[in-house]
Amino acid sequence: MSSISYDLKKIRAFAFDVDGVLSPSTIPLSPDGEPLRMVNIKDGYALQLAIKYGYEIAIITGGSTRAVKVRFEGLGITDIYQGAAQKLPVLKKWMEEKDLKPEEVIYMGDDIPDLTAMRYVGLPCAPHDACTEARSTALYISPFGGGYGCARDVIEQVMKAHGVWMRDIKAFGW
Repeated sequence: MSSISYDLKKIRAFAFDVDGVLSPSTIPLSPDGEPLRMVNIKDGYALQLAIKYGYEIAIITGGSTRAVKVRFEGLGITDIYQGAAQKLPVLKKWMEEKDLKPEEVIYMGDDIPDLTAMRYVGLPCAPHDACTEARSTALYISPFGGGYGCARDVIEQVMKAHGVWMRDIKAFGW
C-alpha cells in the first residue's frame, strides 16, 4: 500500500534535481574547487530498474559536472540536463519530447529553483529535508532526506502500484 495520496498508476515519468535530492545538500569541494557529490546506491538501483521497465527519467540540475553525467548515464539515464538555471522550460521541453502530460510526471525538488517545475507536474515531491517552500508545494514528502533514499522511495511506490517492483529477473541485477 502506498503512502502517497495520488493515483500512482498515472505516473509514467520521473524528473529529479540532483543537489539536495539525488545527493545530500552538503557538498564537499575538491582541492581545485570542483563540487563532489555523494550518491545513494539504493536510489541508483531504483533508477536503473525504472529505466529497464520503460519509465522516462530526467535529471534536471543547475550544476554542471562530468561526474553527474557519468553517474547517471551509467544507470541508463539519457535525459540529463545540467546548467539549468531555469528548470521549468527544460522540464516542459522534455515532457513535450516524451509526449508526457503533467499528471503523468513526478518532479522531486528540494529548494526554491525547483518550485516552478514542482508546480507544473501532477505529483510534486520533496525529500523530508527540503526547504519550507518546497515542502509546502509538494503533495508528497518522502520520509527520506536528499541523497538518502528519497528517489528510491517514490520510484518503488510507483513501480509497486504498477505491479512491476520485483516482478521478474530484471529486479535481481544491475
